[in-house]
Amino acid sequence: MTGERNPASIRRMRADDLDMVLAWRNAPSVRSMMFNPDIIERTQHQSWFEQTSLAVRRALLIVAWEDEPLGFVQFDGVEPGGVSDWGFYARPGAPRGSGRILGRTALDHGFGALQLHKICGRAIAFNTASIRLHARLGFQQEGLLREQHRIDGVHHSVLCFGLLRHEWQATGNEHPQNPFPQSEERAK
Repeated sequence: MTGERNPASIRRMRADDLDMVLAWRNAPSVRSMMFNPDIIERTQHQSWFEQTSLAVRRALLIVAWEDEPLGFVQFDGVEPGGVSDWGFYARPGAPRGSGRILGRTALDHGFGALQLHKICGRAIAFNTASIRLHARLGFQQEGLLREQHRIDGVHHSVLCFGLLRHEWQATGNEHPQNPFPQSEERAK
């Protein structure tokens, strides 16, 4: 991609993103895979954003492709050379491949601009899409917490993943193809 602009971008979440991110978070396809599957109210979401966006060691981010929002990413425990936990979700109805773009763009940012040494993730065992994405991005499974998390009275196992900066750099960091084929049509 030498000399070409990368159509994937990442930026800090802003107050004017609140309604969009809340709609994504509360969509059944996203909410059902969360550690907290409850519907989040607007006031609760606003309060979370006001507190979290001011935290020095947290990054709330929006990933986009050609300015079309793809999803949300959060890094916790951010410090140069540090270990950070991440969480993410793609916009409901996003084109196939969006999760991979979201992940790669976020990891480029985490290991680049944020200068992290390691990024850790967790997924509930029934969230096979997240588990597959972690594997495709180069994460190693570092643990299995058996029947660790309870949702609606049922205990679920949690998989723990980790990715080191040098492992990420060894992947070549190639960006996947455009998930919005219609945008190529508009450009013609």
